[in-house]
Amino acid sequence: MERPADLASAIDAAAGTLIAVLDSAAARHQVPPTQLRVLTLLSSRPETNVNALAELLDVVPSSASRLCDRLEATGLLRRMADPRDRREVRLVPTPAALTLLRELAERRQRAVQAVLDRMPARAQHDLLLSLVAFGRAATQSVPEQPTDSAVQTA
Repeated sequence: MERPADLASAIDAAAGTLIAVLDSAAARHQVPPTQLRVLTLLSSRPETNVNALAELLDVVPSSASRLCDRLEATGLLRRMADPRDRREVRLVPTPAALTLLRELAERRQRAVQAVLDRMPARAQHDLLLSLVAFGRAATQSVPEQPTDSAVQTA
């Protein structure tokens, strides 16, 4: 089977479409996307403090702190002293935040399933195989290519 000439563009377009489907499922929430991202990051990283969050978001700590202030004001985040070092403050999503994230994940899955249901079964199966192969290829280590200087000295 011949590979489409512009496979990378087709994947990019499909990724954009997938993002639109996922965003439409999230549109009912009053929580901005950046705050949802913060909650998602924090829910999977229980030891995170403001400096670590800033690093994850690639922002300055004061910006991360302001994001946390807004989340704390809406009852979606708590700052808690680290039991091992009381000088450190952990950022902890509240039960309401975890419920919000769970509901959002469920809505997103239903939105994606609705699209999949409009595809033929064979296309769904092929897509699954392709996504698994893509995921494997994306996580494989890339062998180092020799540099020009290494080639010249050899």
